Amino acid sequence: MSRTLPATAGLHVAIIMDGNGRWATRRGLPRTAGHRAGVEAVRRVIESAPDLGIRTLTLFAFASANWRRPPEEVTALMRLLQVYMRAETRRFVGSGARLTVIGRRDRLRPRLMREIEDAERATCAGGRLHVRIALDYSSRESIARAAARCAAESPEALDRFGQLVSQSTGDEPETADVDLLIRTGGEQRLSDFLLWECAFAELWFTERMWPEFGAEDLRAAVLEFHRRERRFGGLGNAAPDAAVARLATG
Repeated sequence: MSRTLPATAGLHVAIIMDGNGRWATRRGLPRTAGHRAGVEAVRRVIESAPDLGIRTLTLFAFASANWRRPPEEVTALMRLLQVYMRAETRRFVGSGARLTVIGRRDRLRPRLMREIEDAERATCAGGRLHVRIALDYSSRESIARAAARCAAESPEALDRFGQLVSQSTGDEPETADVDLLIRTGGEQRLSDFLLWECAFAELWFTERMWPEFGAEDLRAAVLEFHRRERRFGGLGNAAPDAAVARLATG
């Protein structure tokens, strides 16, 4: 039975969903089977996130660098994303979740673009959880675009630059910095994901492949986050949250 963590102001958790292809290969399955299994892990995480104090969840679905993968795998991924957008919209609306997509859109197929726009429009009122899917995303590109806009606007503070970096479509409000970055699959690198927003993020790596990742894994990561001391350059407070400590041992 799941247990709810103590209330927080609302965490921003980002996840690099790594290991789909390796999970499938080890089972003698095509890599695309791993991506399909990964969709189930996405559902598990989205369902459990609000009770863990997570209010923003950013998932790395497809990096700009992933266009270098075999064309048949890229095509299968894009079709899977299209089906996901269409199939999950009703689930998002029912659970009070909002869905947005960050990253480039000019290289996506028109049908996928329509599914994204329909899903964003249908879920725009969701306030319980904001799920951001990073698709054709490169943090370096987003920073470069923000720098170009800032040069034209002559901003007076880093806050404006950060706002431009975090915007998914160029006109929505700033998204809070990442509190916790999770990467599955055993690798320990950022892979051009939310470099600006993760400046002070806590990092949590696991050997578990993404298709195997579940609610208890997410809960363990959030508990570890609460155990850590976040100083942001200052001295901080070494005392852990007592409620979280009791939950961890209870």
